[in-house]
Amino acid sequence: MAERPTGLKANKGIELLTWGTPNGVKASIILEELKEAYGKDYAWQGVNIGQNIQKEPWFTKLGPNGRIPVIVDHDQGGFAVMEGLAILTYLTRMYDTDHKFSFSDPLDISRAEQWMAWQHGGLGPMQGQANHFNRFAPERIAYGMQRYTGETERLVGVLNTALEGTDYLVGNKYSIADIASYGWIQALGFTGIEIDDFPNVKKWADRISARPAVQKGAAIPSKSPFTNEAYAQRLKDDKEFAEKEEILKGQIKAAKEKYGYKYSSP
Repeated sequence: MAERPTGLKANKGIELLTWGTPNGVKASIILEELKEAYGKDYAWQGVNIGQNIQKEPWFTKLGPNGRIPVIVDHDQGGFAVMEGLAILTYLTRMYDTDHKFSFSDPLDISRAEQWMAWQHGGLGPMQGQANHFNRFAPERIAYGMQRYTGETERLVGVLNTALEGTDYLVGNKYSIADIASYGWIQALGFTGIEIDDFPNVKKWADRISARPAVQKGAAIPSKSPFTNEAYAQRLKDDKEFAEKEEILKGQIKAAKEKYGYKYSSP
């Protein structure tokens, strides 16, 4: 078992404080891409959010919001960066000198920022709320279930349309615009949404998943049990889990029917 972190452990380079969530993998994936492309190594520590380590004073001094991921750039005087969007832009601005994962053209920079803002203010929060109401709320509230599941579906539909006829979101080039949303799309099954209903999104996610650096980054600090692949495998292997998931899907469907939900996008 990994030692419980109580503070920073590195004194040079980038240090990542993270956990295996859709937000956490944004930072670990871009760091692995930079490592592969430029030899930019980094250190990391697993911050178990189930133990509320991210609320401890040593952590909140670096990330005041008490959320992962956070990076610390020891080569910039211990400069700390919180929030996935800010981490993606900081790391590429500082270390992606050849713009392999970012852009130099001002219009493409704006296009990437727009998709990252879309994820940061839309897909992530809405899918997170869908997970909460569908799985973690102490009582099943039908309106919340259909509201947030439906809004997540709408947003995935927006992404599906944007990927029509192109492999990636900006300039047909894999970039931080794609990395920002990838982790959330990889957990759609857990949210109760079928990725197969959005073929452009599925092909895009598969394309990104095939990258070696993505595979390494998605396994830090360990592989998530909530990815679409892991979720589908558990449905096959665990009969009791599959039965409970069928009940949950029925509850989501009933919630949609109760409030007359009809999918539309945008």
